[in-house]
Amino acid sequence: MSSAGVMLISGDAIAAYGFGEGHQFGPDRHDAFMREFQSSGLATRVLHGEPRLATEAELTSFHTPRYVHFVHERSASGIGFLDGGDTPAQRGIYSSACSVVGATLVGVEVIMKGTARRAFVPIAGLHHAARDAAAGFCVFNDIGVAIEQLRKVYGVKRIAYVDIDAHHGDGVYYGFIDDPDVVLVDIHEDGSTLYPGTGSQDEIGTGAAAGTKLHLPLRAGAGDAQFQAIWPKALAHLQAANPDFIILQCGADSIAGDPITHLQLTTQSHAQAARELCALADRLGHGRVLALGGGGYNRRNLALAWTAVVRQLIG
Repeated sequence: MSSAGVMLISGDAIAAYGFGEGHQFGPDRHDAFMREFQSSGLATRVLHGEPRLATEAELTSFHTPRYVHFVHERSASGIGFLDGGDTPAQRGIYSSACSVVGATLVGVEVIMKGTARRAFVPIAGLHHAARDAAAGFCVFNDIGVAIEQLRKVYGVKRIAYVDIDAHHGDGVYYGFIDDPDVVLVDIHEDGSTLYPGTGSQDEIGTGAAAGTKLHLPLRAGAGDAQFQAIWPKALAHLQAANPDFIILQCGADSIAGDPITHLQLTTQSHAQAARELCALADRLGHGRVLALGGGGYNRRNLALAWTAVVRQLIG
């Protein structure tokens, strides 16, 4: 296990990912976090990294070439949508989406090379994008690309993906639904009351992967007590899988007061998840945890939750 520190990967390139001022996924989300993080006193306790652009070859390790080319073309024109109407074809979105994927890959690289033990990327964790389509404000699925690159470049065999965003991480689940080496835990608001309407308890993976995916939906209005009641089941599932790398998508839209969701968690749940996943990674002997900001549309909530996560990564 590396004794290196924690790297924060941030900057204008990923701050630019979004759909304009006033949009729920606007560019101010990055700065809202950075202001809180800097005032917390933690900025001097982390390493600082810069995003980079993901290459087309990296993107197509998860996404289809046809879809990547479609985004490139629509990004140039800035006209229409990249999906059925949720994700605008914002001019320049191809470049900023490539920066999000690249930032996540920087997190992978610094952890695997031992430069850092853990890493956090605030504007990342775009878990709705499918292999061949955008969805839910998500253009490229940086998580999916990171998983493919962990295996292709670094030979990592088993990867755990943990998602506590209010929305089901459907792009990741369906992208690896039949893959037994991607172990998944997804705690989210029940699909009967929230987009994308998926992620029921009986979605456990298919074929050789059956049983490797664990969905733990929460009813609308559930809070920290309900989260704590199911969290041991999540940890037991992960412990049994013995993953070589852990990715946490810590979306802050599961916190009370988010404008588009109905859960009532506090930042304590996000801190608990980060703290106990770090402890698990240490027990497994590698210490590797990459945390990604994910959703969250109440700016104060995301600033506090993500800062709490980084505090736990530092330990």
